[in-house]
Parts: sequence; structure tokens; C-alpha cells
Amino acid sequence: MRLSSVLAVVSAALLVLLVPPLVTTTGGSDAQAQIRGMRVMVPNSPGGGYDITARTAVKAMDDAGLQSNVEVFNLPGAGGTVGLGRVVNERGNGKLAMQMGLGVVGSVYTNDSPVSLRDTTPIARLIQESNVIVVGKDSKYRDLHQLLADWKANPGEVPVGGGSSPGGPDHLAPMQMAKAIGLPPKQVRYVSYDGGGELLASILGGKVGFGVSGIGEYRDQIEAGELRVLAVTGPNRLPGIDAPTLKESGVDVEFTNWRGVVAPPGLSEADRQRLVELYERLHETPEWKEAMKRNGWEDAFQSGPEFGAFLKEQNDRVESVLKELGLA
Repeated sequence: MRLSSVLAVVSAALLVLLVPPLVTTTGGSDAQAQIRGMRVMVPNSPGGGYDITARTAVKAMDDAGLQSNVEVFNLPGAGGTVGLGRVVNERGNGKLAMQMGLGVVGSVYTNDSPVSLRDTTPIARLIQESNVIVVGKDSKYRDLHQLLADWKANPGEVPVGGGSSPGGPDHLAPMQMAKAIGLPPKQVRYVSYDGGGELLASILGGKVGFGVSGIGEYRDQIEAGELRVLAVTGPNRLPGIDAPTLKESGVDVEFTNWRGVVAPPGLSEADRQRLVELYERLHETPEWKEAMKRNGWEDAFQSGPEFGAFLKEQNDRVESVLKELGLA
């Protein structure tokens, strides 16, 4: 063999050994390859709980070196069911995920959606959190008892605002509160906003008597003194929040919200496993653990089939609660 040919073969071999592969991985398996062109849809407006959760998760992925250049985009409408319809229509697209939660479960029923979460591929449940009962700093209500007295006496004069459509967590929580204090849920004047960002302006502007939302959405405003927390809906008080639980205040209700991720139907097993493993690895990172702590979120991780079974149980539960309240 001529010397020039030998040198060409050696050079080619060195290129194979030294040039990094085009697909970046964080391990040796195909399932751990970064998903090129990955997008995460948020089915409500910027500033809401889904939006904060999606962007926080994507940043933690990037900071931990798990997944980079993920696009987060908003597609609001009809309590998340517009986005849900888009996901279902993206059959087989292993590069798309949708941030979602309890709100979308309820919106499927109250918006008569032609598609449901049963039509999606379950990926993972990420977190759960208590809702908070909040008023603006200039509100006359200093504690929950004052608010509930007025609400029960004149429900039409004390509208409640929520960042989810009827059937979502910000709606279900006050409806269960109303029932617990003897106020017929059908008399409650509920004002729906497309996410916590829109709701915030109405609370601060006094357009609603009080608001119900996730603690993660309003922690900054609470700490700045712009919002006053009258109660938390979960079973325990929240660190750093000077407010009792509903049960401590004599209202026999415990309520927590949750958020997770689904993908389009019809994924290949390899694509499904890549998405599931991405969120499983995210769950173990210090970056994500710190983000949960910072936002006041509780770890509620489930993935794959386990999350699928949870989704089915939630569908059945929400349908039952809405019928019990006479709202479905």
C-alpha cells in the first residue's frame, strides 16, 4: 500500500476517535440521548402555575446538563383544553410534551372537550402544592373568619377569582369550602382567569373579594407584602407563610393541587422511554430539588404507568366531585 493511502486510513481513524458525536448524551444508552428540537407546551398564559413549573423544570434540566435548548411556548384557551387538543393531534411526536395538572382534568368536563387526558401518553407527575386564600394588602379582610361571614351572607357581593376554569383546582377548592360552611356552591360567584398572572391584577385591584391560587405563583408578592394570606388549603401550614390551614380555621376541607407532564399519543416505545427517563433523571438532580424548595412545592413524583393509573383515578374523582357539587 502506498504511503499516502496508509496516511489517509490513519487520519480517518483518528477523526472517528477524536471528533465528538453529533447527538449529545449524558450516558451510554439511546434513552439518555438529548432530544433534539424538544418543545414543552404550556396550555395557559405566561405567569401561571403551569408556566412557572415548565420553565423551572427546563432550566433545571439545562443547569444539570440533562437537556439543552428546550423551547417552552404558551397555547392558552378553554382551561387548557385547546393545548390538550393540539397535543392529541400531534400523534407520534416524541419531541413534544405538555405541562399540565389537575386543572386540565376538570376542564375536560366543564368545557365538553372532545379529547381527554386518556388520549395522551402519561410521562410524569412532578409536584404538588397547597393553594392559598389571598386578598390584596388593602383588603378589609384581616382573617378568614371575616371573609367567610361576608361570603356566606352575600355570596354575590364577594366574588372569588381563580386562575383556572371551572373544574380546575382554583375552582374546586373554594367550591368545597362553600359546601363546608353551608353555602350552596351554585350561589358562589366564581370568576375564571387564564392563569395566576391575570388573576393577580384583579386581586390587587379589588375586582374580586378574594383569590385562590397556588403558593408558588404568589410567593414573591406575599413576601413583598402585596398579598395577604388568610389560609392554606393543604393539611399543613407552609414554611414562611403566617397563615393557618382551613381545618385550623374551622373549615373541614383539605385540598392540594398537582402538576405533571403528558405527551402525544402513539409514541414509539423508544421515544416514550426517552421522555420518561429525562424526567426521572431531572427528579434526582440537586438543581430540581432546590427549585422545589424555592417554590414551596412538595415532591409528588410518579412516572410512566404509575402516573397513568393516577391520572385515571383523578379523572374519576373530579367527575364525581363536580357531579356532587351540581356543577357537571
